[in-house]
Amino acid sequence: MRIFGLIGYPLSHSFSQAYFTEKFQREDIENAKYCNFEIGDIRDFPSLLESNRGLCGLNVTIPYKRAVIPFLDALDHPAKAIGAVNTIHFADGKKTGFNTDWIGFQQSLKQHLKPHHKRALILGSGGASLAVQYALKQMNIAFQVVSRTTNSENFCYKDLNDEIIGSHALIVNTTPLGMEPRTDEMPSVPLNAIGSEHLVFDLVYNPPQTRFMVEVSRRGAATLNGYEMLVAQAEEAWKIWRSSVNP
Repeated sequence: MRIFGLIGYPLSHSFSQAYFTEKFQREDIENAKYCNFEIGDIRDFPSLLESNRGLCGLNVTIPYKRAVIPFLDALDHPAKAIGAVNTIHFADGKKTGFNTDWIGFQQSLKQHLKPHHKRALILGSGGASLAVQYALKQMNIAFQVVSRTTNSENFCYKDLNDEIIGSHALIVNTTPLGMEPRTDEMPSVPLNAIGSEHLVFDLVYNPPQTRFMVEVSRRGAATLNGYEMLVAQAEEAWKIWRSSVNP
């Protein structure tokens, strides 16, 4: 049996297991299953591998996209440049890390871009943010990161004002704020300057409409959730793994 799976914590609302289980059934992919491996500490990763010798591939989610890297043997170029991994391939005795988040984000975003979407605010500075930053660089879209603490490169949330919001027509939320079950939460962004030229991409997919999306929609902004991105990154991960199913 070829085993694929997901590591992270918590995994109670994960997308991947249902998606790949249905994919395997729909496409008649035999001798393969997808499991959730919820680990409370990344130091448990080696024992997980020891207990699951049939692993062919893993997805990686919050909070381990950066923490897993020291446990890997190699990284592909985008994963190395991004500094975060969401896909691991096991082959020839090696554990190789990849990042397909940036591809999923780019594929999902590009069909919604308008000529005036030239500057972006990225809310959050974690592993998903790093992938978004890499994708925007490839698309030649200037960006500023917003984090909870101020430094020489990032805005802090308390720095945000109408001028900053108004001059960044693309806003990407990479934080888990608003995700089930804490759907009342949203990023601390001033909304007065949000208008019809804004595109707000919230990487949260559950619920499909976050509180943040609802609030900016009321002010005329176009919105996009993270579902299409998740599907696209999952399919990119499968391209990496599928040699393990049909050696």
